Amino acid sequence: MELKEKICNFYDKLVWFGEKYTEPLTILGLAVLFYFIFFHDIGSYSLMDVDETRYVAMARDMFHSKDFLTLYLNGEYFFEKPPLYFWQECLSFALWGGKVNEWTARFPVALLGFLFSFVVYGLSRIYISRRFGVFTSLIIATSLEFIMLARYAILDIVLTFYIGLALVSYFTIYFCKENQKKYFWWSFYIFSGLAVMAKGIPGVAVPFGIVFFTSIMAKKFKNIFKPIYIIPGMILFLLIVLPWHIAMFKMHDPLFFNEYIIKHHLERFLNTANNPIGRKQPFYYYFIVVLWGFIPWVFSMIAVFIDKIKNWGKLKYVEKIKNFNFDKLDNTHKMIALCWVAAGWIMFFFSLSSTKLATYILPIYFPLAVIVGLMWMDYVDKKKHEKSINISVQIFGWFCTIGGFVAMFTPLYLPPQLNHDIAEVRWFALICLLVFGIGTLLFVRYKKYMGVFVFYVLFMTVVSAFATEEFFEIDYKFGQQDLVEFAKYAKDYNYTISANGMDRKYSLLYYNDEEVDYNPKDIDIKAIKKDLNKKGNVVIVKNKYINEIEGVLEYVVIKEGRRYTMIKGRE
Repeated sequence: MELKEKICNFYDKLVWFGEKYTEPLTILGLAVLFYFIFFHDIGSYSLMDVDETRYVAMARDMFHSKDFLTLYLNGEYFFEKPPLYFWQECLSFALWGGKVNEWTARFPVALLGFLFSFVVYGLSRIYISRRFGVFTSLIIATSLEFIMLARYAILDIVLTFYIGLALVSYFTIYFCKENQKKYFWWSFYIFSGLAVMAKGIPGVAVPFGIVFFTSIMAKKFKNIFKPIYIIPGMILFLLIVLPWHIAMFKMHDPLFFNEYIIKHHLERFLNTANNPIGRKQPFYYYFIVVLWGFIPWVFSMIAVFIDKIKNWGKLKYVEKIKNFNFDKLDNTHKMIALCWVAAGWIMFFFSLSSTKLATYILPIYFPLAVIVGLMWMDYVDKKKHEKSINISVQIFGWFCTIGGFVAMFTPLYLPPQLNHDIAEVRWFALICLLVFGIGTLLFVRYKKYMGVFVFYVLFMTVVSAFATEEFFEIDYKFGQQDLVEFAKYAKDYNYTISANGMDRKYSLLYYNDEEVDYNPKDIDIKAIKKDLNKKGNVVIVKNKYINEIEGVLEYVVIKEGRRYTMIKGRE
């Protein structure tokens, strides 16, 4: 009896402690999860071609040269992007004692992913509920593409962070007191200016487009132009955006105008005949990207959407649209309405551009996380959308379970080399897929829906923290590993590098820390001969071209990799 009383007293104390310190415990729990999602092992694998290696190489050059205005890539002007990302990289290098490595390069983007997840929590927590904040923040933090790009040292998470802060500032205007609105309008302009300095025109088009359409939806369009909002706001915006742009125009006109404005903004968006960038994709391209980029949450979103379409008449959507009154909505549905418009504009704007890359759509996951957060909270707490979400969970669970069994028998159907390449990740994938798949199926079977949500979060946390390195290593084996080893070897022996018959793989630039002579043509015998005659120079060619130069040129093989070979001229 005494032991039982002690146990009961201990339990009561735990309950009391949890109730008294709910908020700090919630923040601590989220912080631990976010650490594993964004920071764990980010310095343990090489930088990836082509964007990580080139951007970090540029930031390193900026840091060492102390020229914080003009960007250079491989000794040439780089007018494609504004400098905010590179400034943040330099700050990270300085913070970590001047070290330039994989950890210091990825630290800024991981930090932005970490912080923005808390920003989403804070917005949802303050104006709706703590529970809603937990759901939304965990959903965005565990969305596949958001995870990938928050552990990948490129620009898109920087743009997403400042666009996200601009939208949070703007959304807050609809919930705060009247005398506070001006401050959030001003912060909206500040963060929009920083978004421009991160990646140019999208930093204007996305947040201001959302303001335009949401204000029409809410019938608040006139509020945009109040002098107390717009005049100080525009001054702050221009103070952030103009100095660097004016300096670059003065220093590099007309080259800067032609490259930065015409080529990399207008022509890339319009895909004119003069645009060499290409990357033209169909209008629906980003719908496909979101299908994998929003894993695992996209399946439940689609299921609920299909269910609502099927019940269009029953739910009287036409009447609801006709009688729509934003001011009569509660805070939750105001937030959802704002996020639907925001997601729609982001999807439309980036789909409108002829130049499309999968990474561009990253800002859409913030409003989608809020929308899906409400779906899942209703599903867990109220059994709402039960049938449709259960079907999506079961489909995904069976898919993972079957995938686990498929991974178990890869030696039976994969080529020996490929099976060897994936050996390290195979058992990890097998265990994770089976545990996740079977676990979610059991939770749905017994209607433990919070267990399903927790399993989704934990699965993506494990994938992010422990599987990222393994998947990167697999990719390295198909060519980049050769280049990294060749570049380090050349640096150790003071060789300069010429790369012939290959695209610009900036691993050579970053890991050799010297300018590289790139010749992207398929094969150029004369150029290779010239490069072999250079003293202290090595040439890297694809293995498939070796037969074409063998017997034609005199050379010595220094290193031979899986896809590339490094050679030098005979002395």
